Amino acid sequence: MASVGMPDPSFLWGVFQRVDKDRSGIISDTELQQALSNGTWTPFNPATVRSILSMFDRENKGGVNFNEFTGVWKYISDWQNVFRRYDRDNSGMIDKHELKQALTGFGYRLTDQFYDLLIQKFDRQRRGQVAFDDFIQCCVVLQIRFHLLVSFII
Repeated sequence: MASVGMPDPSFLWGVFQRVDKDRSGIISDTELQQALSNGTWTPFNPATVRSILSMFDRENKGGVNFNEFTGVWKYISDWQNVFRRYDRDNSGMIDKHELKQALTGFGYRLTDQFYDLLIQKFDRQRRGQVAFDDFIQCCVVLQIRFHLLVSFII
């Protein structure tokens, strides 16, 4: 995944404070979901938000502090760059062909039927395409399941 430079810490602190609605010093899944945009005017996939938070919540507190939030910001920014690279028609959505290009670029060799299944599973709007948040979820789930399969075989 291509990496982008981190914004100025004072900018990120301002974002963190705006997202931390209850001023607890911790951004919860609900607060993060409300702050994120997937480009479709629909709420960010709650499963994606929980997955991202669980990766960065090192103390199992149900959210992320500012230092952890900077990692969340970078993670989402990196995924956004990947999404834009494979969204060839700039539709704000990834169709089956674009998904195949992305996952092939990640090293996966899957059947067309499997891509159909992925689109079916991760297309919450039932339009034959996946939004940004569902693209992240698709890639994360695929990576986890692939690694589980490999560790089971080895």
